[in-house]
Amino acid sequence: MLSINRRLFLPILLLLLWSCNQKSNVIESNDSVFAAVKAKGAISCTSGMSAQDAASYLKAGGTAFELTIENKVVAPKTLPAGMVFISGGEFSMGSPDSDALSESSKGASSDCQEIHRVSVNAFLMDAYEVTNAEFEKFVKATGYKTVSETIPTSDEFPGVPADMLFAGSVVFSPPNQPVPLNDFMAWWKYIPQANWKSPFGKGSSIKGKENYPVVHISWEDAAAFAKWAKKRLPTEAEWEFASRGGKTGNLYAWGNQFKLNGKFMANTFQGNFPNNDTKEDGFNGIAPVGMFPPNAYGLYDLAGNVWEWCEDWYNDTYYGELKQNGIANNPQGSQTSNDPDEPGVSKKVQRGGSFLCTDQYCTRYMVGTRGKGDWRTGTNHVGFRCAKDVK
Repeated sequence: MLSINRRLFLPILLLLLWSCNQKSNVIESNDSVFAAVKAKGAISCTSGMSAQDAASYLKAGGTAFELTIENKVVAPKTLPAGMVFISGGEFSMGSPDSDALSESSKGASSDCQEIHRVSVNAFLMDAYEVTNAEFEKFVKATGYKTVSETIPTSDEFPGVPADMLFAGSVVFSPPNQPVPLNDFMAWWKYIPQANWKSPFGKGSSIKGKENYPVVHISWEDAAAFAKWAKKRLPTEAEWEFASRGGKTGNLYAWGNQFKLNGKFMANTFQGNFPNNDTKEDGFNGIAPVGMFPPNAYGLYDLAGNVWEWCEDWYNDTYYGELKQNGIANNPQGSQTSNDPDEPGVSKKVQRGGSFLCTDQYCTRYMVGTRGKGDWRTGTNHVGFRCAKDVK
């Protein structure tokens, strides 16, 4: 699992753009220098579990899951518009060890271990991912500019001339032919002026997509929206409790079968990744919110569509630390960020996977798995939803 991190590759990309005399609006991902930098940690997911291993995976660690015990609390008489009451309770959080499975699945759940008991208080959660229309209201009310709309500073990228720093973001750009899945630079491009209101760069817009999840949102942007809305981002523990819907140890937010009655339950990638999405689920790319059935708590799109930011700092060893201390009450995440793939890069937790998830490459739509991303980096497959304390 690697994350897009503009801090690592943008300076090189800027130099590449300059060397091409800015003849192109897109910095091509097949450039050798670009590839060398991006390989250090460029995308949201680089590992997953094969379809053949999914059932065995659950059986391998199923005994570690203990029964979910929901709190016996009464929901408020009135709820904020668009939010769902979650009772909270005690549950088993995390994923079984995948290393005993086939070679293709080894390491897929290494940062989701160990399975540990967690207790969370009752809370409220958005039924849907935050949409373009909602984010636009926030921007109009506050004048807020997202990270992708802001020209990077020389302090953030020392040594890069100011006239070579430009705003932009990273966009999934599928190749025209099959490519090796260890060459993930082949399907990402850094596009100047790509941001939440122009998802594919200059000339693109969100007109007609008001009910789609907002993307190109960094953690910093999501937290700013949540504060304005008098909400907050969910903790990782709250997110997983809500996603499990009161059930115990299921593979997915809806159960243990990827399809129910032959129907897709989430917006993911079908066909040959990354060049040919056959859109068997009805969508090629992002879908409007709420196109698939909700889970048992009435929450939509907890798997696929777009990754969702959580409040917590990402730490690959955090679950093991919690396991040693018995039941963790309302854990707020690690105090520090640690990712051995990119030491020194501050990352926040992402959950749920995206429209790019596929059993060929990334199965992070499985409910116990984790994502991670540089806290000041967004892409066109990362969004968020909010939570709120019960009063």
